[in-house]
Amino acid sequence: MLRITIFYLIGFLTLAMSTMVAASTTSVDPELRESLKKAIAETVHFRDRWEAEVWFTDMSQRLQRRIKDPVERLELLQLIHSEAKRVNLAPELIMAVIQIESAFDRWAISSVGARGLMQVMPFWLKEIGRPGDDLFNIETNLRMGCTILRHYLDREKGNMSRALGRYNGSLGSHRYPNKVMAALRKNWYRQ
Repeated sequence: MLRITIFYLIGFLTLAMSTMVAASTTSVDPELRESLKKAIAETVHFRDRWEAEVWFTDMSQRLQRRIKDPVERLELLQLIHSEAKRVNLAPELIMAVIQIESAFDRWAISSVGARGLMQVMPFWLKEIGRPGDDLFNIETNLRMGCTILRHYLDREKGNMSRALGRYNGSLGSHRYPNKVMAALRKNWYRQ
């Protein structure tokens, strides 16, 4: 019997952040800060044999050209699925966001210092009282990125385009949301 169970243990890893964005220069949403604190403290697992088997097989085949190692691919898919479901987002949407944000490069750093798969800004670690956490840690990055996107979707009352714009820091422009939605339709749609 196939059982997929995930337990998250987010460690206290030290990261020297030479490009740390000063929180004092950034407008911080206190509700989002609290959501991130809560998310980091949670431990989540899921168990759904049939749905998991179908979804993981399908998504693993789609992700194969981007991540060659099948074990690494499955581990990433498990984490994406669990974190997306934890905040009631479609895992396929998270796959599209990751494709556009980092092209599935867990070590990606943007020109403004955003890090990891979902390109989370490092100042959030300080804001939630966890400056030693590592945004290159896949679990940490996915947990924070999914929580941030969920917060913005709630804030925008379900308007995905505006939520994606907020996530990317491009609210008002349709370029980024259109790229994510095109990636979703082309690569990650559910059959």
